[in-house]
Amino acid sequence: MKLLGFILSRLGHGLLILLGVLVAVFFLFNVLPGDPVALLAGQRSDLSTRDAITKELGLDKPLPAQLLYYVNDVSPLSVHEATEANQQKYDYTTLVNVGNDVVVWKMPYLRRSFQSNKNVTDILLDHFPGTLWLAVAAMIIALVLGILFGVLASLRPHSTLDHALVTTSVLGISVPSFVAAILIAITFGFYWSHWTGLSLTGQLYEIDPFEGRQLMLRNLLLPAVALGIRPLAVIVQLTRSSMLDVMSQDYIRTAKAKGLNQRRVIVGHALKNALNPVVTAASGWMASLMAGAFFIEYIFNWKGLGAVTIQAVQNLDFPLVMGATLFVAFLFVLINIFVDLLYTLLDPRVKLD
Repeated sequence: MKLLGFILSRLGHGLLILLGVLVAVFFLFNVLPGDPVALLAGQRSDLSTRDAITKELGLDKPLPAQLLYYVNDVSPLSVHEATEANQQKYDYTTLVNVGNDVVVWKMPYLRRSFQSNKNVTDILLDHFPGTLWLAVAAMIIALVLGILFGVLASLRPHSTLDHALVTTSVLGISVPSFVAAILIAITFGFYWSHWTGLSLTGQLYEIDPFEGRQLMLRNLLLPAVALGIRPLAVIVQLTRSSMLDVMSQDYIRTAKAKGLNQRRVIVGHALKNALNPVVTAASGWMASLMAGAFFIEYIFNWKGLGAVTIQAVQNLDFPLVMGATLFVAFLFVLINIFVDLLYTLLDPRVKLD
């Protein structure tokens, strides 16, 4: 019951955060220049078509009423007029009939793209796997190399290797991801491409004229490395610091006194206890990596949420930009709840409040 209460409390806080993001994004994009009716109907549309689109989007209402209309669209639990058109538009399940209106349960309706007229939710779900694969690959690279380099640095503190790894990690934290991405793309995907076999751009799946759809993991390497540099640098320093602290504990000295070899002491005793802060930090990085992937995807022409959102910004496709912003905020909330639960599992001193 305590765990359920904790999850419900975090979900409540998350809903308040999402509501704040929704209001901020709504007012931000409603003060920007641009005519959504012209984008949807075309410049040569007739007056009746423009009036119908204006009414459908609620643009004929005051701004506060437009906000309530948008919140009602986005909310899973909402109220709509009981019409066949609304049933097709929202694809809802009726809960309660209230006169001419119905209280319904539905998927959040993020409206339709101004450019393609496709459902924004469908566009985001189509591009989300690309961003997810990129973030997971970057996190795996950061964890494997970060833990390895952190352990190596901690075994020989203040040595040349230690100083080199610490200095490189500081550089990795300091350099912005998009700068590192440009350097990596030019170096390994252009100048040295005949040695690396990698290209500047590419997708996770490519169509071969003879063999059909092919999985191309090598196209994932450069953008994943570029995205994973910063968490890798942080994990190196976290692992090194945690390992140095653990290696000075009494139980490690006792294990050494019993005659255990160094490999067993490090892997079986020290590393297991040193990884707690690393695991919790890594889980918190996942949401940040998905948000940080936006510019990486643009640089490498990777088909994910970032590429489609940046293109939507360029085209003034406000529903798609607003939907992507809310979607990323939703991911942040879910991952933060997961991290809070993970803390309680890894560290018994952390209590559920």
